[in-house]
Amino acid sequence: MQILNEGKTKTVLLDVESGDCYLRFKDSATGEEGVFDPGSNTVGGSVEGKGKTGLVISRHFFELLERQGIPTHYLDADIENNLMKVLQLDVPRLEFVLRYFTAGSMCRRFSLEPGLAFDPPYAEVTLKDDEQGDPLISERICLMKGLLEEGEYDEALRLLARVGEVLKTELLEYKLKLIDFKIEIGFDKDRNIYVVDEITPDIWRVEDEEGNIPNQIECANMLLDRITVLGS
Repeated sequence: MQILNEGKTKTVLLDVESGDCYLRFKDSATGEEGVFDPGSNTVGGSVEGKGKTGLVISRHFFELLERQGIPTHYLDADIENNLMKVLQLDVPRLEFVLRYFTAGSMCRRFSLEPGLAFDPPYAEVTLKDDEQGDPLISERICLMKGLLEEGEYDEALRLLARVGEVLKTELLEYKLKLIDFKIEIGFDKDRNIYVVDEITPDIWRVEDEEGNIPNQIECANMLLDRITVLGS
């Protein structure tokens, strides 16, 4: 396997002989100094088994999105080896964020109290650049930098909203309220759009029935048993 990209929580691999592309899920988790936070830009530590858990959850949610008519890069999963087989796509260095309630950086940037509702949901697009702190980016700058083509910014935002409706409904089944989440997108050679990367607690923030906001490790453990039973 050839390494195409080494990320914080995943490695992108290419099988040179077959041309197949894979994501290997790592046990690392974002956060700072051992405190886990899905919104962080740094690795806060490692949790044994996190990669496998993330792959099981991603498989569940990608298959759910596909059943709802939302295209994803997911093809198959090798749970034992922490590998997800995916389409090889053009993935711009962007993250598309949808916020239902104020939390995290939104509160820090604008001096807002956490838990305020957005109606309609509030969308943001950020440039994936750790050195610059993942700054917000507009459609105009995306076009200037060649990250997107004309019309794709709005197309991605529409896809983001569709994903949000599916995630919000599904997480309510686990008695979890979706606060915010982010996705990445990719394009094939015909510029058809897909949801890529992962769909795990690493990309969202939720609130439980007691008003607590579990970190990504706690949330994954809450979901795992039920998802495993559904997939058996």
